[in-house]
Amino acid sequence: MTEDKLAVLIDADNVPYSNVKEMLEEIAKNGTPTIKRIYADWTKPTVSGWKNVLLENAITPIQQYSYTTGKNSSDSALIIDAMDILYSEKVNGFCIVSSDSDFTRLATRLREAGMTVIGFGEKKTPKPFISACDKFIYLEILKTVTVDTKATTKLVSKPKKEEPISKVDAETIRVITESVNDLADETGWTFLGSLGSYILKKQPDFDPRNYGFPKLLPLIKDINKFDIDERNTGVSNIRHIYLKQK
Repeated sequence: MTEDKLAVLIDADNVPYSNVKEMLEEIAKNGTPTIKRIYADWTKPTVSGWKNVLLENAITPIQQYSYTTGKNSSDSALIIDAMDILYSEKVNGFCIVSSDSDFTRLATRLREAGMTVIGFGEKKTPKPFISACDKFIYLEILKTVTVDTKATTKLVSKPKKEEPISKVDAETIRVITESVNDLADETGWTFLGSLGSYILKKQPDFDPRNYGFPKLLPLIKDINKFDIDERNTGVSNIRHIYLKQK
């Protein structure tokens, strides 16, 4: 999916602006964001924080006036634009940035058309929208904090050490264990490289970072219910990792 051209559509009313840089870096891991648009009624003071980050991140603001009190008018503008982009055939996938379940049907429709849909939102995002995406990433795991390093006497960004947004509970272990067994070969071993994408098909918001781990392997090791076998590939410094239930 690294060669995909992506349309990034942001609902400014329903996501914070504080970590937009980290979000765009995450999107870049999945493809090239060729279209970047953000929707809001820019006359409202509630979205003023976004204005400072739009230019530096080359995001195009789309003005949508609120015609009805209490109704998020950005929803319809974003949905109409998404369908226009879909029929223009200029992209292979969409990133929908919102914590609003109103985009559930849009995500479903885009996937029906063969598009990859990646959702971004806060932990409070309703499950229907999460389930409608191929992959859903919580914005909370992308946060960084600026710290003063005395050695260089300048400010740099480093990952913020925070409590994980999810706990490794019995349900998490069950999903991982069942997935390992589903993919196991005749000897009982499962290739780690296939496991993550397989779990995502069952649970689009699955991400080791939700549990405080940078990758899947450290999470697997922490659970301590699997034997791990690192096999040489014949290529220098490249090993394939396999696991099976103890």
